[in-house]
Amino acid sequence: MKRLWMVGLIVLASLGLAQTRIGNCEVTGQKGQFPIRPVVAGQLTVQTNLPGPGFWNGDSPATIRDGFEYCLAANIAHRAGLDRVVVQNVAWDALIAGQTRNFDFALSQITITEARKRVVDFSRPYFSSDIGVLVDARNRNKFNSVASLRTARLGVQQATTAATFLTNRLRHPQNLTRVFPDVAAGFTALRAGQIDAFIIDTAIVLSEAGKSRGALAVVGQFKTGDNYGALFARGSTNRALVDRILEALESDGTLKKLAQTYLAKEWGIDPTTVPVWQP
Repeated sequence: MKRLWMVGLIVLASLGLAQTRIGNCEVTGQKGQFPIRPVVAGQLTVQTNLPGPGFWNGDSPATIRDGFEYCLAANIAHRAGLDRVVVQNVAWDALIAGQTRNFDFALSQITITEARKRVVDFSRPYFSSDIGVLVDARNRNKFNSVASLRTARLGVQQATTAATFLTNRLRHPQNLTRVFPDVAAGFTALRAGQIDAFIIDTAIVLSEAGKSRGALAVVGQFKTGDNYGALFARGSTNRALVDRILEALESDGTLKKLAQTYLAKEWGIDPTTVPVWQP
């Protein structure tokens, strides 16, 4: 019996079906089923803009070993026939403007928009995103409606869909709006009382609220119908194959499992229970 078990393992390995790990991530499926040509042989080079708790668990590329997007990259690497994921931390503005170089694709909670498609390419969607409102938990009853935000000091990250939403849909007064270079600066300003609320993707604010141990709260969200996608340099020859991998990961339940493992547990709340507001 033991010999048969060992033979079975050898057969599975020869078929590329044996489960392995990249970082702390379990990777499944047939290794090399959709081979791509990476910019660096033997590795998948993925760019992101840190921090990204829940999506990228770690403070620097060298310390990240798991998270929703890291493990998504790990599973893509495995099915593309690669054994290693190398993370590059890049500036957000440069990334969405198509100015970064020497990478296979980027995963950074990047909402797919028509404007961005003019300078970069996107994969098929892998995650639905809306816009959430994060406040100091002591003010959750003060800022708990769209009307209460009219005179609030709101913060957004520059060059994001949330910034566009705040200007074009909410039409928030510019003198009550503060724009930050990254989410970390916005969260710091909120904790310091320099703004009343920070607005960014619901997934991101739920993650920050979960980390705060009750100090911060997500009081509402605006349904936008937006989605995250992997970002490619224009004309990337690997996009079609990555789309096929993403389709397979969605079909076999891997995307759902990653969300449950790295997002739902960290948030400590079902995002569908967050009140939905109309602008």
